[in-house]
Amino acid sequence: MSSTETLLAQLRQNRAKRSQRPETSAPVQPTRAFDFAKLPEYRQMSMQRAAGDLVGISSPFFREASAISGATARIDGQECLQFASYDYLGLNQHPKVRDAAAVAAQKWGVSATASRLVGGERPYHSALEQAISGFYGVESALAMVSGHATNVSTIAALTGPKDLVLIDSLIHNSVSEGVRLSGANRLVFPHNDTEWLTRKLAEVRGNYDKVLIVVEGLYSMDGDTPDLPALVEIKQRHNAWLMVDEAHSLGVLGSTGRGISQHCGVDPNLVEIWMGTFSKTLGSSGGFIAGSAALIDFLRFKSAGFVFSVGLSAPLAAAATTALGLIEAERVKKLQDNGAYFLMRAKAVGLDVGLSDGLAITPVIIGDSMGAVIGANKLLARGINALPIIFPAVPEKQARLRFFITALHSSEDIDQAITAIAEVIAELEDMPDLATMIASA
Repeated sequence: MSSTETLLAQLRQNRAKRSQRPETSAPVQPTRAFDFAKLPEYRQMSMQRAAGDLVGISSPFFREASAISGATARIDGQECLQFASYDYLGLNQHPKVRDAAAVAAQKWGVSATASRLVGGERPYHSALEQAISGFYGVESALAMVSGHATNVSTIAALTGPKDLVLIDSLIHNSVSEGVRLSGANRLVFPHNDTEWLTRKLAEVRGNYDKVLIVVEGLYSMDGDTPDLPALVEIKQRHNAWLMVDEAHSLGVLGSTGRGISQHCGVDPNLVEIWMGTFSKTLGSSGGFIAGSAALIDFLRFKSAGFVFSVGLSAPLAAAATTALGLIEAERVKKLQDNGAYFLMRAKAVGLDVGLSDGLAITPVIIGDSMGAVIGANKLLARGINALPIIFPAVPEKQARLRFFITALHSSEDIDQAITAIAEVIAELEDMPDLATMIASA
């Protein structure tokens, strides 16, 4: 008998002995699953839903969209004007984008089937990354499967406990989560306050190894932009890195949609880290980092969101690559004209539009969260789909209805929406508060 056969025989004998052991007399305790319904946060959610049900306020979230979204949408079976889409240039429906995704799916399937480190590179990955770096005018780029994970894993890879990350007070959750995961020290600076940033860095820069400043190119909740030239000057003076999240500004800012650097007339190579997503203007899904060749080479091996995640699928990569090539001045101008027109009309009827620059995002500030939810429902009943942004995404007294403007909207669409919003705001002002509504229910 060979050594392998002897070993297998011994293993079989051991299994047989274990199966013959008498059961212990101690009773086996049944496994108890934790009841997530007992979480305080879940109980609070349940109370809010119960309060809404009591006064007849339905949730505006997770309604079914049963058709492709453009200037219009079908929400819960109702045709309406769509102001809740990131498809800023209307490229999600472009025949060339859809055809590119279909051809890629036929050739490569619908999954990359492994991480790129394990499964190897695919031509569609390099084509997308070369298109991104060329679009930005920088050395290299790296595509990842999730926009949120792109921020989280990039910040976590680049910074640690001896470092400092300064983030704008209105920064996206993905950036905050990245800083938390990294273990770096965090300072939150007042929104777009470059003077505060300058003073603070003068005080504390010497206490840290690496310093990273993170801002957005177009703020997703408020629709305004940072002072990029000032930020570049500050980071150069204090030997810091600057990271700009262009999720909502790619294809939106600048005469040909090149983003905040073109909008401000700044050389893109003066910013160390450009981040963006494929899920807005580019009609796809995923995220990217663009910058120096050294940065991208580092992230290929050190970014957990890249190393331990499957590669971007061929249909998504092909769609994003094709969409990037379709960004043109005419589409961008139409979007910018629509955004400016929406802002002008909103201000003309006295709506509180907060900080919006009138580019592609304009909030209408309502105040309390319940009022924003009621307002969204009233708008939908009038054929306008715009979602509420409520606490804790924004401060409680800053709850708002957020409007995404696209190149697909017409001036008539915008006029109709503004008229409906003004009517809803007037109705909300005449409504009793929630406590009164519950007491009388």
